[in-house]
Formats: sequence, C-alpha cells, structure tokens
Amino acid sequence: MSTDPAAAPADEDAPAPQAAAPEDAPPPEHGPEETRDEAGDGEAPAPSGQEGEGAAPAPSEAEAELAAQRELRRRIEERKAGREAPVEAGGKLQGVAADLLAAVKAVEGGAAPTAFLPETAPAAPRRPAPEPARPAPASAAPAAPTGPSDRAVDEVAAVLADGSAPAALAPAVAEALGDGAAEVLREDPWQLLHARGVRPEQADGFARALLGAEARPDDARRGRAVTGWLLEQAALAGHTALEADALRAALGQRAVPDPEATLREAVAEGDVLVFQDPLDTGAPTAQAPAAGPGADEAEEPAETPVRVLIGLERYALAEESLADGLAGLVNTPPAAGPGPEEWQGAGGEGRGSAAELIRAAAGHGLVLHSGGEAARAEPAALLTAAASLGLRAWGAAHGPDSRARLAAALTGAEGGAATVAGLLSGAEGPGRDAEGSLALDLLVVLDAPQLDVESAAMLVEALPDGARLVLSGDPGLLGSAGPGRVFGDLLAARPCPVVVSRTPDPGPVGELVSGVGAGELTAVDAPGHEVAIVPVRDPAEAVHRTVQLVTESVPRAFQVPPEQTLVVTPGHGGAAGTRVLNAALKEKCNPGPGRFAGFDPGDRVAYSPAPGRTELGQVLGAEQEGLRLRCAGGEVLVARDRVAATLRHGWAVTAHQAVTLRAPAAVVVVPGDAGPTLTRDWLYTAFARADRHLSVVQGVGPTLATAIAEHPAKPRTTRLPLLLKPQLPAPATT
Repeated sequence: MSTDPAAAPADEDAPAPQAAAPEDAPPPEHGPEETRDEAGDGEAPAPSGQEGEGAAPAPSEAEAELAAQRELRRRIEERKAGREAPVEAGGKLQGVAADLLAAVKAVEGGAAPTAFLPETAPAAPRRPAPEPARPAPASAAPAAPTGPSDRAVDEVAAVLADGSAPAALAPAVAEALGDGAAEVLREDPWQLLHARGVRPEQADGFARALLGAEARPDDARRGRAVTGWLLEQAALAGHTALEADALRAALGQRAVPDPEATLREAVAEGDVLVFQDPLDTGAPTAQAPAAGPGADEAEEPAETPVRVLIGLERYALAEESLADGLAGLVNTPPAAGPGPEEWQGAGGEGRGSAAELIRAAAGHGLVLHSGGEAARAEPAALLTAAASLGLRAWGAAHGPDSRARLAAALTGAEGGAATVAGLLSGAEGPGRDAEGSLALDLLVVLDAPQLDVESAAMLVEALPDGARLVLSGDPGLLGSAGPGRVFGDLLAARPCPVVVSRTPDPGPVGELVSGVGAGELTAVDAPGHEVAIVPVRDPAEAVHRTVQLVTESVPRAFQVPPEQTLVVTPGHGGAAGTRVLNAALKEKCNPGPGRFAGFDPGDRVAYSPAPGRTELGQVLGAEQEGLRLRCAGGEVLVARDRVAATLRHGWAVTAHQAVTLRAPAAVVVVPGDAGPTLTRDWLYTAFARADRHLSVVQGVGPTLATAIAEHPAKPRTTRLPLLLKPQLPAPATT
C-alpha cells in the first residue's frame, strides 16, 4: 500500500484554492452523513434565482413516482380495509402490555384509550373521527400526477407571511397538508412541521407569530406535532418505529412538559400507533409460582416480556403489507413453467454461485443473494437463463448507473433492466397486465439494501401470482435512505434460500474492501499504486490534496480524467465537506460565475429527483424552462423551480449519494473532525466505489482502523422479522 498513486506531484507546494466558509447546518445525528435529504440538506427549497418567466413545467419524474406510490398504497389499503385488528404481534400478554393492547383496540373502536403507559393520567376527550373515505379502485395504469393548486399555494403563502415564515415553504406545506391546508395551518401552526426541513424551533417561532401568548410549550397541538416530527426523523434514520421510552425521552428534550400525556393524546387522536412485540430472550418461558406449597393448580406462565413501540401508520401499514407479501412468496410455489431439467440445462447444473442461484430460483418464490460488485454477474446469469426458457425476466436496480451496469451484463435476455423507481411509476419495465400487476415471471432486484419498507411493499404488492422474486445485494453497504432494513432483516430471518456468492471483488481494492467488511483495515499489496493512503494534518490540507489527486496525480498515473474520479466525503458541511470540496474542484476543473443558480455549462452535478436517489450528470446549458443535464439515464430538463431542491455540484458527494455508483477511480476524504461519526458500513461503502484505484485522504490517524473494527452499522428498529415469523412454516424438527 503506497502513500500516493504516482511520484511527487508537480505543484506540491502550490497554495490550496480558497473555499467559501461552510454554511450553518445541524450536526450529524445518525452517522457521517449530515442528512439523508440528498439534494437539499433537509432545508426548505429556495428560489433558483433565474431571471425571466418560462412556461409551466411538465410533471417531473418525482411527481410521476409519487403518483404511482399513491395508486399502489390505495391497493394496499383496500386489501387491509377488512381487517378488524390492529397491526400486532405476540400471544397472551399481561400487565402493561395487556393495558397497551387494550388501549390500541379501544382507539380503533372509536373510544378513548383506557390505558397507555404506566402512571397514566385521565385521557383527553377524543374528537369525532371523520367518515373514512372508500378506497379508490385500483387501475392498471398509475394515476396522473396531482399536486396542490396555485390557489392553495397562494392561500398557504398568505398564512406563512402572517407568521413571518418564508413563502418558499408554501408548495411543500400545501402538498403535505392537502385540501384546506391554509385553514389547517392557521388553526394549528405546528402543522408546519409536516413540511420537509422545518424544525420544532422554527415551528415554535411561527406559532408565536400567529397565536401570540397562546403559543405555549404545553399546548397539546404542539406535543402531537413534535411527536410526529420525531417519528419522521427516526424514519430518515431508518427506523419504522421507536421504543416508547426513547420517544418519551426525545419529547422531553424538545421541551414537551408531559411526554406521557402527549403520547396518550397522540394515540387517542390516531396520530400514532402502539405495538407490543414479545422479546425473544432465547430462554424457556418462565413459570409463575404455584398458589402455595403442594398446590394442585397448574402453573401459570409469567408475564411475557415485550418491547413497546410507537410508530406512524404509513410505515406500519407498509411493513405489514410487505410481511404478508413475502410470506405469500415463501408459502406459494412458483407458477408452472420450466422443469428442473430445463433449469439445469439453462445453467443450473454447475457448481458455482451462479448455478446455485439458478437452482434456488427454479424452485422457490423468494430467494436472497448476497455478494459484492463482481457477484452482480450471478443475478445477470439468472436473468439470461430465465429468458432463454421463455420467462418474462426483468432486473431492477436502484439508479440509472447501476441499471446500466446490469444491462451491460445481460446476454440474450428478452426482458431487460430498469430502475426500481421506473418500474413502480411505469416509466420503465414490462408494463402492467389487466389486473394491474407487473407483466413478468421473474424479478431480480439488485442493490437490495437500498430498498426501504415502502418501496419494497409496493414492489411485492405489484408482483403477479406465481412470480419469482430474487433480492440481491451487498449487505456491507449503507442501508436505505428511507425507513426499514428489508434486506438485512430477511438475511437475519432466513425465510427462504440464501445464496452467498463465492465470487470475490478482484485486485488490491477488492482485497481492502473485503477486509473492511470483515472488520479489519489490512495492508494490501498494491504494486501499481491501486490503493494509496494520503495522510493529512488538517482539513485545509485535505482539500488541497484532494484537488491535486483528482486533477493531476490520478490522471497522470492511471489515465483517468477528473470527470471519471468520484470524490466521497462524510458530510455536506464542515471544512472538508461537499460544499468546500465542490467549490475548490469547480474552481480547478470548470471555473465560471455560476450564471444559472450557481451552475455553468460543463459543471458536474448531483441530481436527486427524489430523496434517497442521486445520479451524477453534467450541465449542458440553461433554457427558458430550466437547466438541461446529461445523466446516465439520458438528457434531463430540470424545471426552474426544481433546480435548488434537486441539484447540487457533484464533484464531491457523500457516501449515501454514491452508494450505487462506481467509478474507475475514487478519492475518499476522511478529515480529522469526522472521526467520531465514522462507521464500518460508511467506510466500506466509500472504499467500494473504486474500480481500479482508491486514494484515502485521511486525517483521523488510528481512528480509521478503530471505526472499522469497533463501529459496525447503527441498528435500526423495525418490525418486519416479527411480523413475518408467524406466517412462515415451522422449522422441521428431528
């Protein structure tokens, strides 16, 4: 392992480019990334700054995807509408758990809860619930994208102005609150927290401006809104629910005077749901003592230990629907098709991982496959084999870059490759059949760790009866940007065949990444400088050395131009975050005044049409309607009013933005102030972006090895394994 990919640079002593001071941003809460909002740091969108008026933009890709999600959610809700019981788990419960279960059932029946948490106070009266709307009938095609009307946005903007809030929030607030948003906001100013990027202290200021002295910390409206906000923030960190004690503590930190009463009120109003999940202690069930010495009565089981969780209905519904759908795949054999001999002839008779995967998919409705970048050839071989047998086989990847790599690996497949978002929206893939299901027999989802619980539920819900589903991915990577841990939960539960690839990633980079995945920072033999560790003393030197590597050393040693080198850093803010690095790299690679909202033709950009999805592109030019880009999926026109919300410079990105990208060379920047936030999965993800060369600009010293060895991925609170377990066949006993 060398210290530089080439000999000493020509301008080693050249001054580092001047970079703007980092913007104020909240500190990272859930890992090295400052935020899971890939495009805008979780901040409210700001005007793009372009002059002139343009025609109304066509519906964006994100709007089309949201419309598809609404349609599929209606199908899920329609299927669940007949159920009388809440989402629950466990059998006989006693004590606090039984009281909580009674509370939930009482609320669902329209009454106030009889109990919620220990030491409860009298419940607040419940407002009359509105009549439930009948679910719209499912259709084969997604509904047309809908959004708030101009009038609704103007009405919300007027209320925001009265509360001294920025008018730029109006579209997001109108979208989040729906019909009558202005009236809702004026009656309950804390509903502002439903808009993405708004924090409780900002909502408090807005409420004080509207309500004056009536805006108090103990206002029940504030407590319920903060409860929902905390659960949404937890969802951004990957949790589908929070433990009750943790949520109460978080409410106390947000100056909610009585967290217990607040949670009870939130349950009574239907804002949140309570779950009681039995804890699997691994020990035999304890027995309560008999009534007395020599008593003949049968011993009663002791109280079942439970985990009390609080969650939002949308994630509970998605998680339950996903568990039902996955159980159906496991319990139902695939539709009649090619026989075992035909599958063997198509490639399932060998001994490699690809043959093992083909054999597993031949006889099972659900299969899991894990492996690194080189192992992606195995699901591609499965798709090719299935297509050769006449099956409608499709692969779905997380983003256009990953889709392109899958498409290049397919040989002779009549199906093809799509993105998950394109498959759900109908923009890509095989289309829908008469019943609204995807017209396919086999779906292979790559980048499975990036599936959040809602996307996974919609995919499974969209599969036709008898279809096969294969989830494939690298379990060492960072998890999804949305809530859930679908792939990890399934690997832990093992409800179906699991094929672990035996195809390692090649070369020194692959060897280093494999070691990181095992918890070790190993010194690898890199005679061609394929891996280089570049120590730095401070963030300023880290910025200087990064620019030098991208623009001089790597192009000279590996003939990789700057636009093909991926720079990954822990966060957007800080002295060596994406903002500072992007400013320095733009100054060196494509200097310009930033005539269009800070961008110039030729700029490298990170385009995020929806949270959690990022693709790199290049600015082609500005038009009256917006900014035109060239991305992996083709040319994209970003509407004027979407530029600030979806674009940032892309010379440097975060690991969450780059999680499914690959580049010939990668420069991973680990400045000294990033040490406390580093985790093994972040470093694994960042290092694994490199194909031929990896430079690590590191200022944390021994902390790098410590993070890899001692800081695994942060756990996520989910309910999928517990919901899935009772629906699976009992394991065979010997």
